[in-house]
Amino acid sequence: MRVAFLVAPEGAEQIELTDPWDAVKDAGGTPVLLSTRGDTVQAFNHLDKADTFPVDQLVSQAAPGDFDGLVLPGGVANPDLLRTDEQAVAFVRGFFDSGLPVAAICHAPWTLVEADVVRGRTLTSYPSLRTDIRNAGGTWVDEQVKVCDGGTNKLITSRKPDDLEAFDKAFLAEFGAGS
Repeated sequence: MRVAFLVAPEGAEQIELTDPWDAVKDAGGTPVLLSTRGDTVQAFNHLDKADTFPVDQLVSQAAPGDFDGLVLPGGVANPDLLRTDEQAVAFVRGFFDSGLPVAAICHAPWTLVEADVVRGRTLTSYPSLRTDIRNAGGTWVDEQVKVCDGGTNKLITSRKPDDLEAFDKAFLAEFGAGS
């Protein structure tokens, strides 16, 4: 199981990166950190700088077919920066076009909105994205984790760091962990 983790050069919520990352490793998978530029990314604990992490590959050099799934960590700035990068948006859209599973937590669905992949889908997120998701044609629900198979792929979403345990379990099951 090879899993892409896509984050902007700064702004990813650290726990939403590291907790799913460790879950992939613990399941025997290989997490791969992708970003839009640079050799490292700066994670945050809410609005405070946290740790930096080495980038494994630039998104411009990656293809969805190289992975079994995509994880999009949140953080307010992270998806806002990703949705302004055409290559990042195209990479995300490519997972949907290829029928590959995508997992997004907290504010990460902003990138999904930009990729125009929430229309007709049911998902959850941090509550402040509710209107954005609805305006993009999606159905927003207030649930710890939502697995939607009403489209070309499986879409696994969660609301916030408190939901990480359920999020990890759900996306690992959909990404084929243990199969």
